[in-house]
Amino acid sequence: MRIFVSFLAFISITMVFVNSISGGVVIRSSSGANAAAIQAAVDQFRMDLGGSNNGVGSSFVSGRREINWDGVPDGFSAPNALPANFFNVNSPRGVLFSTPGSGFQVSADSANPTSTPILFNNLLPPGGGNGGSENFQVFTAERLFTAIGSPITDVSFLVAGSNTPALTRGFGVVFTDVDDGTNSNTGVQFFDVNGALLDSFLAPSNTSNQNLSFLGVDYGANIVSRVRITSGRCALDPNNPGPCEVDVVVMDDFIYGEPVAAAAAVPAPAALALLGTALLGLAGLRRRA
Repeated sequence: MRIFVSFLAFISITMVFVNSISGGVVIRSSSGANAAAIQAAVDQFRMDLGGSNNGVGSSFVSGRREINWDGVPDGFSAPNALPANFFNVNSPRGVLFSTPGSGFQVSADSANPTSTPILFNNLLPPGGGNGGSENFQVFTAERLFTAIGSPITDVSFLVAGSNTPALTRGFGVVFTDVDDGTNSNTGVQFFDVNGALLDSFLAPSNTSNQNLSFLGVDYGANIVSRVRITSGRCALDPNNPGPCEVDVVVMDDFIYGEPVAAAAAVPAPAALALLGTALLGLAGLRRRA
């Protein structure tokens, strides 16, 4: 199992662009003070996945999908909950969310009819150094995403608009306010079709508030069935104590390879080994018969 840890503590104007290849797995990682600081890493990851942005609906054999939250309507944004299946039913892009917490929320935009504060200031009111607007910024304007009641978001893949399990070749996510240095556990875990852990990767960190970080991992073949995203140590809560108060992280864009039906995808090496064992067993049964 590969463990890729990227810890980057630089002044706020620094851009970091890490290009790493481990066992055929390509990792793109970058952190900086603004969207321009991570743009090169994001664009390179898009090129790694190949093809075009397939948008909404249908199913494809290649290319990618992207979620930037900005098209989510007010009725599914703060203070309202985002349905876990929104991006497979309302806007079909082949993902289903789950969390140990109570649900999900997309932040309000500045034109929402209920005057809900932007940048999750409804969950973390400004003031005292722990407010949303004092910590967060956007990669693409102007909504952000978080789980509620937990820092964990699980993303499972489906053929877009269906209930058919699918696999993807890679997944990338933009975080904002990863600034807890070596104490941070913000990152992504990747799981294969059998539910086995493939790898764990930490997102790069930056010393300033309102920073942006990007982590993208491409396996080059459709072997990922689920990813687990950990955003900071604790859920968004104005009463966060101690360590939680200095490690509050939310998400912006998701970028991932087109989800392909599991039966049509390249199986993980472990699955191939099991298949080979099964075939040998069948051959032995035939000989004994």
